[in-house]
Amino acid sequence: MKTGPKIDKAEYVMRRRELMALMEPDSIVILPASEVKIRNNGVEHRYRQDSDFHYLTGFDEPDSVFALIPGREYGESILFCREREHDHERWHGSVAGPERAAQLYGFDDAFPIDDIDDILPGLIEGRPRLYYAMGTHPRFDARILSWRNSIAMYNQEGTEPPGEFIQLGQYLHELRLHKSDKEIDVLRYAARISTAAHIQVMENLTPGMMEYEVEAELQYQFSKRGARHPAYPSIVGGGSNACVLHYIDNDKVLEDGDLVLIDAGGEYEYYASDVTRTLPVSGKFTGEQAALYEIVLAAQLAAIERVVPGNHWNQPHEAAVMELTNGLKELGLLEGDVDELIEVGAYNQFYMHRTGHWLGLDVHDVGEYKVGGQWRVFEKGMVTTVEPGLYIPKDAKNVPEAYRGIGIRIEDNVAVTRNGNDVLTDCIPKTIREIEQTMSAA
Repeated sequence: MKTGPKIDKAEYVMRRRELMALMEPDSIVILPASEVKIRNNGVEHRYRQDSDFHYLTGFDEPDSVFALIPGREYGESILFCREREHDHERWHGSVAGPERAAQLYGFDDAFPIDDIDDILPGLIEGRPRLYYAMGTHPRFDARILSWRNSIAMYNQEGTEPPGEFIQLGQYLHELRLHKSDKEIDVLRYAARISTAAHIQVMENLTPGMMEYEVEAELQYQFSKRGARHPAYPSIVGGGSNACVLHYIDNDKVLEDGDLVLIDAGGEYEYYASDVTRTLPVSGKFTGEQAALYEIVLAAQLAAIERVVPGNHWNQPHEAAVMELTNGLKELGLLEGDVDELIEVGAYNQFYMHRTGHWLGLDVHDVGEYKVGGQWRVFEKGMVTTVEPGLYIPKDAKNVPEAYRGIGIRIEDNVAVTRNGNDVLTDCIPKTIREIEQTMSAA
């Protein structure tokens, strides 16, 4: 498979300029990289850079700190990173080093991370406003406060520490919420990878497989196409396991006659895909499974129609709830006036989560859902999941036996366009007819 799209240096530079345009005069941004996480004794987790750090820099090595100083005469964007060192590289592979990092990623200057205590306090000094994600990196918080206090100690000599700490996220996360055309291209490619993986599972699913076999197939298909790891732990829930919203044990047998809920997406170039399909293990839906499935599908299609510029964030959820409640009433699982059932939340016993979330560098991406107490209005470049579901517990009361233990969710990734929307994962079969044909053809 050919290499997919990537974010280039020019876009990272542009993002830094956009952030500087939002900052107050005489201010500084400080952003540390993610720390290396220990899995167990002597073993590290595969490193993943902090999403905010990656968004502004594209630089993915640990032991790094980024500073952004609008208007600074000797350079506005500064990186602190590891120096090249033979023994380290022999064990762990090459590092960029300050000089090369500045060239590759478009920084104005770069220094060895070991020199940060000598250099960064001087950059902070005299700047009354410090933009920083306090509480996100607790160990680094202590260093920030230590530098500030050391500057304050010498106040009698005319130095001035920052008097105002400003949460970086309230500015940076607004930029991240609105995706550029290049970001949409990367998200579309991540969706394409996940599409191939889900279709492969459909073509190979058979009764008697273990849930973890499906998980392994997904992982393989993601990796071979460039998404080296999933965007989140894959959910493969057969039978009543599908009613556990974040089920990740994935260690049961997939039984003939059951459904299996598969919630899995690959991460490509740091951008997530998040997809759910619910399949009949035998290749055919039973009558009761099909009846519930059609309700969820109608809810999802109605919700997607509302993801357009000018509509607000809650309208897709409202549309989904209306379809789900109507469908449950028609099946006899709810009784009463539909509007009254919605008002009292009667559907919550079978549908207890929201209909979507922002998607981007994080699978549950940043961005407020309300602004000034009002639901946010959709705008071009926003990307959301749309994922209604129904979950009928095995012990549900006043529910016919044939519906119990069924969990169904259908999820797609939807980008808001200038005049409507673009369903990035629309090529994955999701109607009953499409799913059964795909499974039978294999």
